[in-house]
Amino acid sequence: MITKIAFHEGKYDWINIDIDNADELEQFYKENDIDDEVVAYSLDRNERAHIEYEPSTQTFVLFFNVPNQEKIDDHYETIPMTFLVKNQQIITVTNGKNQYVADKMKKYLENNDAITIFEFLFSSLFMVSDAFFPLVEEMDADRKTINDKLKEKTTKQNLLSLSDLETGIVYFVSASKQNMVLLEQVKTHLIYRTLNASEKEQLEDALIEARQLVEMTQLSSQILTQLSGTYNNILNNNLNDTIKILTILSILLTVPTIVTGFFGMNMPLPLEHNASGWITTIVISAVLWFGLAYILRRLMR
Repeated sequence: MITKIAFHEGKYDWINIDIDNADELEQFYKENDIDDEVVAYSLDRNERAHIEYEPSTQTFVLFFNVPNQEKIDDHYETIPMTFLVKNQQIITVTNGKNQYVADKMKKYLENNDAITIFEFLFSSLFMVSDAFFPLVEEMDADRKTINDKLKEKTTKQNLLSLSDLETGIVYFVSASKQNMVLLEQVKTHLIYRTLNASEKEQLEDALIEARQLVEMTQLSSQILTQLSGTYNNILNNNLNDTIKILTILSILLTVPTIVTGFFGMNMPLPLEHNASGWITTIVISAVLWFGLAYILRRLMR
């Protein structure tokens, strides 16, 4: 599905292509003399954020990381989105997972019709970065909830939930860093010299937003890493305490076993014909048991 919207009094066009129809995308690129390599990048859902520029056709392409607002295996991930500028057109390639970005762009364009192509492009990249923040805040809220549950009881389910949050924030940290580097590259690119003051200002706003996102995701990642390390130490400490207790119990249980085993041998022994010998055996075991328990308790302090 291809939609086309004119803006700035019909001077520019915004074309959005549904990537779910790959054949239609390839046909469109062919008709508009766009490199086949860009087609491959647009169809690759694992493509990293980067810039492509074809001087001969003056085609400027950005592959930007966009948050997937639907959780996958209980954590958030990111997907690439293609932004292409050629002649008087800006082209975006979307799918079901990032179509919400095109909806935001459409709404923005309705309220800001008198903008240039690059103002529209950089404003869109600003909105993409802005879309990360609610998800990061949601992850921070989930982290606090899980932390409260872990303080009450360190269960396997709560630890798995914490692991899912760590996985999601890793995706966001990596994606936000790539986006920030991409925008910094735009400032050093040849295309930057052709921008007017308003377009450069809009690019700077998008870059500031991207930097703030990097700082926020890195902070969340560091907190999650520290939290995870803390509970790992707690679990290791609990395991050490459990092993210590079991070791002490096993040592103490050997005392009555040794005593009763000695008097149970099939050979002449003291107290063999004494009617109260079994009581004496129990007393000897108890005295040795309490004596050893006292010694171990002093050693463990």
